[in-house]
Formats: sequence, structure tokens, C-alpha cells
Amino acid sequence: MTTFRTDQEDRAGRGSRRAARRAMHDRRPTTSRVRAFVVGTAVLMALAACADPSTPAETSAPRTTPTPTLTPEVSESPGLTGELTVSAAVTLQGAFDQILADFGDEFPGVTVEPPVYGASPALATQLVAGGASDVFAAADEASMATVAGAGLVDGSATIFATDALVIVVPAGNPKNLQSLHDLGVLSDSGGKVVFCAATEPCGSAAHKVLDTSGVGVRASSNEPDVQAVLAKVQSGEADAGLVYRGALQGAGDAVAGVEFAESTAAVVRYPIAVLTEPTPRTHSSEVAQAFVDYVLGPQGQAILAANGFGAP
Repeated sequence: MTTFRTDQEDRAGRGSRRAARRAMHDRRPTTSRVRAFVVGTAVLMALAACADPSTPAETSAPRTTPTPTLTPEVSESPGLTGELTVSAAVTLQGAFDQILADFGDEFPGVTVEPPVYGASPALATQLVAGGASDVFAAADEASMATVAGAGLVDGSATIFATDALVIVVPAGNPKNLQSLHDLGVLSDSGGKVVFCAATEPCGSAAHKVLDTSGVGVRASSNEPDVQAVLAKVQSGEADAGLVYRGALQGAGDAVAGVEFAESTAAVVRYPIAVLTEPTPRTHSSEVAQAFVDYVLGPQGQAILAANGFGAP
């Protein structure tokens, strides 16, 4: 049996079907939003799990720059100050003039007075009699012992250099002296040979060398110190003499020195010491000790070596 629908029924049926399709269409977006929410939440949880737990969370607090710590300025030391007067053996004049100049340059706060040079025994006598000096540098230990015995040495003396005798001759060595024996032959043949007086360190050393070697040398004169011996040879009044090697450095080109093996029998030791407070002038034991240390140090020793002195 065939069933026929009216137009009204057809329109009703089509309306029902359209309503059903709209309902289904409205449900699809809702499902997608739920699915997106779930997926997004899962991603955020995964990222949170991967984050470094040791990294602190940033805050919105403003950053501040630390204030630098200021180091207080340290004022420089005023340096060594005071006065310095040195009494030294005349054989040290060339070396000590330079040492004193360099010391004054290094310590500009120190007033370096003109040094007093002379024969060591004479200087010792002056100091014992009241001569004012801060440092004494002698050419022999006996002169230093004289000063120490008078209670004028602050602490103890220190050996700072050594020296030995040489034969001093005019430039060019006209007599062709090569040994102590040649000096003896010269004196026996009428040549003029000069020594320091036996009471002086250079004279005492000369006699010791001659006694040890057995060489006889007749002196035409005995001079008060090495400077006088040098002057005799420089002027032509003497043909030769015996002086310390160190004394030659300031003697100029008019004279020369001849080394001889026997000189080792009388190697001279030079002592230096800080003296007790002289009167009436101001005395600084700190300045005096600084100068002694300078002489004993590399600067002073280099100057002494350049002037022919040996190491202590």
C-alpha cells in the first residue's frame, strides 16, 4: 500500500532534520574547545616539569647597583731625615765621594755633610778627643779598636772591604818594575822608593810584606799617608812607592800600579761602624745605620769594587 505525504508533512519532516543537524553542529565546537583546553594544560604541565628547579623565580622588585667600597688613602712615609757626617780613611775618598752622593740622591731628606778624610790613626785620635761624626770607616782594625775602646762605637764594627798593596810607579813604568824583587833592586841601585810611616796602616802593611817575603827595600822617605806617597811619585820626587790598590783610583793618569804576589801577606780589612751621639750637633743613629747598610749593600759594594777594593 502506497503511503502519500502531504506538503505540510514534508515540510515538517525537513524541519526536523534541519534541527537535528544544527544540534549536532553546535556540539562539535564545544568538544574541540574541551580538547584544546586539555591539550594546553598538558603542555604547560610538561614545561613546568622541564624547568630548572634551582632557578629562582624572577620578582618584579627593582634591581639596585651595589655601592663600591672605597679604600682609604694611605699617606706616604716622610722618609729618612736627619744629618750625616762620615769620617773615613783617605784611601776611601774616591769611592766614598760617590757613595755619599748616591746615598744623598736616594734619601733626599738627609743632609749629607762634607766627609772628613785622613789617615785612620789620626781620625781615631780626633774622634776620641771629641770630634763629631756619625760614621767611622777605617783602613785598619787597630784604629777602629781605638775608637771602640773609648766607648764611641754604637754596637760593633763590620768589615766592608779589603785592600792590598801595589807598587805605584809613574805612568808608563819607566823603570820597568814587575815584582817586589825589582823594587829591591831599584832601591839598592840608588832609586828613590817611598813608603808610608810605619805607624800608618799602609806603612805597617809594607813592612809586613817585606818581612814575610825576605826582600830588602831601602826607603828614601817615610810619608804620613798614601796621598803623600802618591804625590811624591806623581811629582817625580820618587821613582816608586807602596800604596793600597784602592788609593790609585783617584790618583789620575799620572801614576800606575804594579801588582805583586807577596801582597797577599798583608791584606787590609776595612771596618765601618755607627758612632755614639756626637755633640753638640744633632745625631740620628737611624740615618747613620742606613748609610752603613748602604755601604754594605749592592750599591756600595759595586762602587767599592769599581775603585779597586776587594769584597769583605
